[in-house]
Amino acid sequence: MPTVLITGANRGIGLEFARQYTADGWDVIATARRPDDAGELQQLGPDVLPLDAANPASIGALAKRLAGRPIDVLIANAGVYPQGLDADEWSKAFATNCIGPTLLARALLPNVAASGERKMVATSSRMGSIADNDSGGAIAYRSSKAALNAAWHGLAIEFRGDGVTMAVLHPGWVQTDMGGADASIAPETSVSGLRRVIAGLSLSESGGFFAYDGEELPW
Repeated sequence: MPTVLITGANRGIGLEFARQYTADGWDVIATARRPDDAGELQQLGPDVLPLDAANPASIGALAKRLAGRPIDVLIANAGVYPQGLDADEWSKAFATNCIGPTLLARALLPNVAASGERKMVATSSRMGSIADNDSGGAIAYRSSKAALNAAWHGLAIEFRGDGVTMAVLHPGWVQTDMGGADASIAPETSVSGLRRVIAGLSLSESGGFFAYDGEELPW
């Protein structure tokens, strides 16, 4: 039975990841900042562990708790969407959207390298693409995701010798609390597509940037 670790699994895309992987018989480890408040996630039955994705100490505590446990697929999904250019919110976005996932990947490298699948992915966004930005706006969010893309591309190079495949993924504009009710696709559609992309990833594609429908995106 393969194991998947999903951060930010208490709602939206993360919750749908947990739902689909659980339904397919995977051993699911899910994280949330406040597991006791993640009622819908708890009902699915996975291990629900505490994690503040922006807190290095919390990341270290999770890694210690999971020491020696192989993780086939790591999905660094937790993220925030800052409003405006408030300096504190912008810094929080970098901590949650870039620094946290990068520290998590490094902390759990032994777990993933010891598994059969050996894959790590992070939820990014097409809005993190510099080449694809024709509309401007959302500078804090865009810059935090562009930083994530750069950091994980660098990790992919470092981790190649461990046989670990890494990618950053665009889930589409999804009908979640973050995406809003007017978004174009349902979480089920997004996550089904993302899972197909993850399943098909090979080491030769490590460091890539892909959409939920398999399209390779520009940096």
